Amino acid sequence: MRVTDGLMLGAAVVLSGCASTSLASTPVPAPAPSVATITDAPTTTVEPSATTAESGTTEEVIVTAITEPAPIPIINSTDIISVPVADPPILGVGKSDGAETQRAQERLLELGFWLQAANGDYGLTTTQAVMAFQKYYGVITDGVLGDQTAAMMTAVTERPLGRADAGTLIEIDKGLQLLFFVIDGKSEWVLNVSSGTEIAYDEPDKNNPEIRQVGDSVTRNGLHDVYRERSDGWWEGDLGEIYRPKYFTGGIAVHGSNNVPDYPASHGCVRVSVPAMDWIWETNLMPLDTPVWVHEGIRSAAAQG
Repeated sequence: MRVTDGLMLGAAVVLSGCASTSLASTPVPAPAPSVATITDAPTTTVEPSATTAESGTTEEVIVTAITEPAPIPIINSTDIISVPVADPPILGVGKSDGAETQRAQERLLELGFWLQAANGDYGLTTTQAVMAFQKYYGVITDGVLGDQTAAMMTAVTERPLGRADAGTLIEIDKGLQLLFFVIDGKSEWVLNVSSGTEIAYDEPDKNNPEIRQVGDSVTRNGLHDVYRERSDGWWEGDLGEIYRPKYFTGGIAVHGSNNVPDYPASHGCVRVSVPAMDWIWETNLMPLDTPVWVHEGIRSAAAQG
């Protein structure tokens, strides 16, 4: 049963574009040699396989473990999966004072939903973290801590899980519109994302209006890896401005954006908030050669309940 919560935000789709060439014509890099197998998380019943976007065939999904990954800021300890129930409730309806907001922020961080700081300020990254929480647990994704969201945040006893339970990788669940940082088989952090609309486009190139960019707005399924990146800030891609991108297949990248709604809205790239992209760079969570697994996803067991 789906839990409803508050008023849905009516944000319009704004395509702020990925970079590089047409998505339809760019080859997908071959995956690195396999040393670990992605298996389903305990909350799913999906077979451990994925369908490639290019061929439609089913193949075993494999990942390459990263040797000696950079230190990751883990909540509590590396072994904690179960999280105690908060008491008293996280947030009352209509309350947004600093102390209540700070308690909610601390709870989100405890559960693995990243935000910039537990400082009592209900700003951009707190809204994005609440939205990610709502997506995972099946609450209407308005980014607002209403009564249903607060009750769910108080009641949950386990950290969210991606489908991968082996290796170190980035997992992008297009069904949930979430990105999971999986470290040594554990889902440590979760971000709200917005991936490709899967609607064809034909638009003037932002850098050369005499050229047209044509593509399908699809974030390609399959196992990829980070093969190119740009550490500098904003720059004008072929389809719009993007921030500090990390490319994982063709012209498709995880990058910062000023518009990360609760639905697919991009030309094919995976949008995260600008502060989240800075955090990814600062903590080295997504270095070159990191595996990136993109799949259609399913609703989590928690959301289905």
